[in-house]
Amino acid sequence: METSKPGRPGIASRWAVLALLAIGVLISFVDRTSISSTLADAGFVRHFSLTNVDRGWINSAFFWSYGLFQVPMGYVADRYGVKWPYAISFALWCIATALMGAVTALASLVVMRLIIGMAEAIVIPASYRWIRNNFDESQNGLAVGLLAMGNKFGPALGAPVGAWFIVNYSWQVMFIATGLVGLIWLAPWLLLVRNDLPSRTQLTAANRSARTVSLGSILSSPVVWGGMITNFCYGYFTFYCMTWMPAYLVEQRGLSISRSGLYTFFSFAGIAIVAAIAGWAADRIIARGGDPIRVRKAFTIAGFVGGCTVLLGAYAHSLEMALFWNVLSLSLLGLTTANNLVLSRLTLIPKQTIGLVTGVQQVATSLAGGVAASLSGWLLHVSGSYDLPMLMILVFLLIGALTTMILFRPEWAPKVTETHGSLRQA
Repeated sequence: METSKPGRPGIASRWAVLALLAIGVLISFVDRTSISSTLADAGFVRHFSLTNVDRGWINSAFFWSYGLFQVPMGYVADRYGVKWPYAISFALWCIATALMGAVTALASLVVMRLIIGMAEAIVIPASYRWIRNNFDESQNGLAVGLLAMGNKFGPALGAPVGAWFIVNYSWQVMFIATGLVGLIWLAPWLLLVRNDLPSRTQLTAANRSARTVSLGSILSSPVVWGGMITNFCYGYFTFYCMTWMPAYLVEQRGLSISRSGLYTFFSFAGIAIVAAIAGWAADRIIARGGDPIRVRKAFTIAGFVGGCTVLLGAYAHSLEMALFWNVLSLSLLGLTTANNLVLSRLTLIPKQTIGLVTGVQQVATSLAGGVAASLSGWLLHVSGSYDLPMLMILVFLLIGALTTMILFRPEWAPKVTETHGSLRQA
């Protein structure tokens, strides 16, 4: 029977907060990906006189500020806790999303996207910090898998919800509604989550503990670089689907905006469900004596290889087979989701630097979003077809599988050193 360790919330409270974290991630992804439906809307494109390259840059604007603030937000989560930094950032990005419904110029639209990216940078470092402090290795796969359901159901819901608002109302109403409704989440968050803002004494101890793992050790670790590469490769595929899949289904496969949103939902629902199941399955194997690193590496590699079936969808001659492979390939990538994240951010990483390492790796994830959005737009522009952008996905998935196989080794993890007795005093 599971028991709570000293300093942890009770069992029910832990899972309730995890559910809130997953919902928070879901809301963040709805707010960041709802724009993909507007970029497939002819009226929106005409309103701002957008080219394919412009659409790529609008999609990518979020990811540049999101990536830039990952390391600072990881530092904030390690030093100042999760509750209040998350709450303040959450309110900021919801308000910025709502304000996108009032913009009349392309520059203003881009500025709002940059603000949303900056504020949402707290989400992943803070979430992993909280999970590491409150769950054990044999629970991490399920915990991260459930968290990952939020960042997959976010775009799964964001596309059809955005499409519904556009078809029935307008893109302006869509932004205002998705931004303001999200603010409701703040009430249970403020009520249920313990105040973990440290006192001055606790902050001093946290700073001392964090210094036992130097930034040089983090940046020189092949495990950290391996995590950056695998997160980039994984993110390239998922962010392509978030930013370009609706347009691909409308422009190359002839679906309506509403139907494109529905199939985008199926794809992301698939990866979300598989992610949770794969994380749970790996936990069970580990609980029965399996080596955590080998088990999670096997799941991660299988997911990258399974995702390569995306190319079968690109070259499918019928609409039905194209949709089948689109949904299946992203769903199979779910085998990678939780297990890659647990390996690269929890299992092989010292506890006192989880937030910072997650922030460093999130830079690569954010870069994947920016590159996937803008590079896919450029490849579409030069080739006139979505086949070339989807071929690029295959290349990155294979790189991700090879990196997992080679670089995730415990002897290459960041090193903890005792300096000035810091480990004894922290």
